[in-house]
Amino acid sequence: MSQDPDAAERFGAAALRAAHLATAMLGWAPAQFWAATPAELRTALGLDVAPQAVLDRAALDRLMEAFPDG
Repeated sequence: MSQDPDAAERFGAAALRAAHLATAMLGWAPAQFWAATPAELRTALGLDVAPQAVLDRAALDRLMEAFPDG
């Protein structure tokens, strides 16, 4: 099995973004973030949604058209 040489870097970047979210949105200290499971973090951030509620590309395109950033 070959390993992705960039996987550790991507994981580190994703963990850093998640830690920033936990600090900014939840007021968590670093120890609280690292002690939490991914499921606990998702729940605390309100990200536990049913799979059918996840946006597909067509729905995202409709929202982007309805609410342009510019």
